[in-house]
Amino acid sequence: MSFDIVIRGGTVIDGSGLGSFRADVGVVDGRIASVGKISERGVEEIDADGHAVTPGFIDGHTHMDAQVFWDASGSSSCWHGVTSAVMGNCGFTLAPVRSHQRALVVRNLERAEDIDPVALAEGIDWSFETFPQYLDAVDRLAKGINFAANIGHSALRTWAMGERAFEQEATPDDLALMVGQLSEALEAGAIGFSTSRVEHHQTSDDRPVASRLASWDEVVALVGVMGTMGRGIFEGVDGGMLASDPEVRARTLDRFKVLAAETGVPLTFGLVATSEAGHLLDFLDGVAEAGGRAIAQTHCRGISVLLSLKTRLPFDLIESWRELRARPLAEQVHVLGDPELRRPYVDAAVSADYGRWQGFGAQARPPDFEGIRVYRHGLPPNPSLADEGRRLRIHPAEAMIALCASSGGDQLFIQPSLYPQDEAMLLRALRHPRAVMTFSDSGAHLSQIADSSIHTHLLGYWVRDRQEFTLEEAVRMITLAPALAWGFSDRGLLRPGMVADLNIFDPATVGPAVPKLVDDLPGGGRRLEQRSQGFLATLVNGQVTVRDGALTGVSPGRLLRTARH
Repeated sequence: MSFDIVIRGGTVIDGSGLGSFRADVGVVDGRIASVGKISERGVEEIDADGHAVTPGFIDGHTHMDAQVFWDASGSSSCWHGVTSAVMGNCGFTLAPVRSHQRALVVRNLERAEDIDPVALAEGIDWSFETFPQYLDAVDRLAKGINFAANIGHSALRTWAMGERAFEQEATPDDLALMVGQLSEALEAGAIGFSTSRVEHHQTSDDRPVASRLASWDEVVALVGVMGTMGRGIFEGVDGGMLASDPEVRARTLDRFKVLAAETGVPLTFGLVATSEAGHLLDFLDGVAEAGGRAIAQTHCRGISVLLSLKTRLPFDLIESWRELRARPLAEQVHVLGDPELRRPYVDAAVSADYGRWQGFGAQARPPDFEGIRVYRHGLPPNPSLADEGRRLRIHPAEAMIALCASSGGDQLFIQPSLYPQDEAMLLRALRHPRAVMTFSDSGAHLSQIADSSIHTHLLGYWVRDRQEFTLEEAVRMITLAPALAWGFSDRGLLRPGMVADLNIFDPATVGPAVPKLVDDLPGGGRRLEQRSQGFLATLVNGQVTVRDGALTGVSPGRLLRTARH
């Protein structure tokens, strides 16, 4: 047999969770052709001695619907071994959209998902209106990774209802339009339907995103379309699932359970593993007992917002800082770098009555100096600002200001989530048979969050440093498990006949690098880029896309269209 690529002498971790073994891997026409001893030479040879050879990683929760138009590489996901990504989560998509109402789609996206409206305006070729047309447009684009797409509820409502989508429930005629478009989207290959019913998803003009105005009957009708067609997965997030009122929580979970059981449509949702999240893991089992299927999307470290002088700081809340923060960055660095000039700003930061403000989402909020960490290393531990203050014998606020100035504004700080993950609950979630480690939000929160690295964090921290999982267990969590959850039947396993989406990495060094702020969005907008270490190569559909941390320039990614169950 003639091989396009032979990967020689690596340790194959095939995604099944079974034990690893040393073997060669041969690739022909974009698929795995042989796993074992290969005597023939390949057109291209890769020496994988000392490296793990695994299936490509799959990310089930991204928001790369817009980014795919201006970034063929799929960064930062591509740097962390992700070869397939599901976009269009939480009800936010670019289509369907009427050409004269594109501002309504942008209104749903720009605040709730922190996507630069200038980038949306300048970076997208708006050559589509319907969702099938959007899929065709993505299909034509050069892509470094594979993409699958949900159709979003907020976009579907604004397409059907216009401005009324932000104000009222749907009429029967509105719902009929939505049902028709959803049916067409699923026939064209949409992987599912997504919605949001949580209060922190708001528009840029301080209104609920369109999906939050939908009645539960509207949700049931739309998910019922998927059940009738035998296609798609339903991704939904609802604040009632975490309500403090036990009656509200029970009522919310019960109607999701009934919906999953009666329609037969798989349900998936993001799970933040706080100490109070055990009921959501119990809910997964309860849905199965009722005859449905539910899949939780777990993180592996806790969703944190990154702060910096170039983006946002807790001190942005202080009145006396506002004039300084309006100046050009160079002037801010100069003032804060001079011990005398910065003194009034330090004093204000130290003495501020932070209790007056309430933080919300990724917005500036009162500082927790014991919790905020200086981002010096890609993996823990990183020192807290309180640690830095004690080391330098200054107030933590002054330590933060000094680091901002000495780095020219580049120093990043990790602000913990308002909903911190509990380690015991997180490990329970990661081990749960009905949970999948995903939920990166890649493509959204561009200047706030850098979670494309959750896959390498899992491998570097929980496998190598903490030894909570074997490498075989962890690889299965980010390959076969999401492939089964989202129905990618030809990916997620390293076996002959499967698509050659592959990673080759050093288990002793794999991990995330510290993110950097870059100004490369369309229109010059700013985003966080995070690379990794330890990867020898990543293959997508049988072609090497990343080698030794550099893009090769090929774009073999595909649009993955779903089929009937």
